Amino acid sequence: MPTDPATPSVLFVCLGNICRSPAAEAVFNTHLAAQGLTGRFFVDSAGTINHHAGGPADGRMRDASDARGHALTSIARQVTPADFGRFNLVVAMDHSNLDDLMNAGADPDRTRLLGTFLPDHDHDVDTPQDVPDPYYGGAQGFETVLDMLEAAAPTVLSALQNDF
Repeated sequence: MPTDPATPSVLFVCLGNICRSPAAEAVFNTHLAAQGLTGRFFVDSAGTINHHAGGPADGRMRDASDARGHALTSIARQVTPADFGRFNLVVAMDHSNLDDLMNAGADPDRTRLLGTFLPDHDHDVDTPQDVPDPYYGGAQGFETVLDMLEAAAPTVLSALQNDF
């Protein structure tokens, strides 16, 4: 958890915290490193359920992430109500995750869908795109998720730098 309240922080959230959200954490950390910002932000991930808590990320997502240079090392955990006060920004991977977070008491001013950070998202017209859960699909699903996370990382960083 963030030790200094002045440190900008982001929590990425999906269902089980074994595919999308740990990949988002890894991708965002890679982006921070490329910008020379390692250590200036606190980045974490969690799931809305605890089914996989204590375990590593899905091996297929680890392999796909490793191939792109993203170190996916987090251990799955469930989001807690305390997280809503600890993080400047909570980023849900899909509408179902967002609904679960809102029902658990997340601050709507600090909780957003990852799709709102995608470069092609039209804030006036489109419903934000969900990051699809690749768990039951093939290898291409993991690549699609990583494409979306990599595309969103610069905008997430900008939001943390400018809004929080």
